[in-house]
Amino acid sequence: MTHAHTFRKFALPVAALAAALALTSCGADSAAVRDTSGAAASAGAAAVGDKNEADTLFATMMIPHHAQAVEMADLALTNATDPKVKALASKIKGAQGPEIARMSGWLTGWGEPVPGTAGGSDMSGMSGMGDETGGMMSEQQMTDLGAAKGPGFDRMWLQMMITHHEGAVAMAKDELDKGTNPEAKQLAQAIIDGQSAEIAEMRSSL
Repeated sequence: MTHAHTFRKFALPVAALAAALALTSCGADSAAVRDTSGAAASAGAAAVGDKNEADTLFATMMIPHHAQAVEMADLALTNATDPKVKALASKIKGAQGPEIARMSGWLTGWGEPVPGTAGGSDMSGMSGMGDETGGMMSEQQMTDLGAAKGPGFDRMWLQMMITHHEGAVAMAKDELDKGTNPEAKQLAQAIIDGQSAEIAEMRSSL
């Protein structure tokens, strides 16, 4: 898949995640869910403030980057043979799905297009934030990963996800250096901390 195709492919998931977040904030049956949605709403409100081009680029680029990580996690949940790989894939999907919704809410609040819901764009067309591809896999790499089986899949997945995470960490470091929005910078630091730890975990599994 091309990067533009990746944006289009994840239009519905991104929109669905954002819609789900909005519905949750409208009301829920349990106090726990209400508390979570309230916190998310507060975070979104805080993010809709001062921002610069780096903040916009960070969210716009990280959404499709996260979406591909979720796709890779889904492949691992189906094809991996190592329980540790499956567990890590579940962790990645659980963390990055909500972050997609969070960043989509920021872009909407900032009056910016959300990737995958407005025709998309190619990450290579965005300058000023690290590696153009951010460690994203090519169409051929994703095809090869989907065709892999057994321990060979596990090893390929770990190698690809390490590269993918390294790209996300580089993008997040650029946001810390160049961004101004406190909520975006907070998420960038969380990505650096969380994905750096996961990189170390994956390297130990190779």
